[in-house]
Amino acid sequence: MKKALTILAAGLMIGAVAATHAKLPPPPAKSDAEKKAEADKAAATKAKEAADLAKAQDKAVANWKKNHAAMGKK
Repeated sequence: MKKALTILAAGLMIGAVAATHAKLPPPPAKSDAEKKAEADKAAATKAKEAADLAKAQDKAVANWKKNHAAMGKK
């Protein structure tokens, strides 16, 4: 029984070492359409994030002005 477990453990170790040294094939090249779609998506995301930031900044400024005026400061 002990010999079987030793052989099994050795086999698992050899398999683990072989798996860590395996190379994956390179990903397929993207077509021009895929590149354009990815660039459009990135541009849309960036524009949305910029709009969200501007909205949050406007909200913060309005809140500051409201609280500043409530404290009697100019």
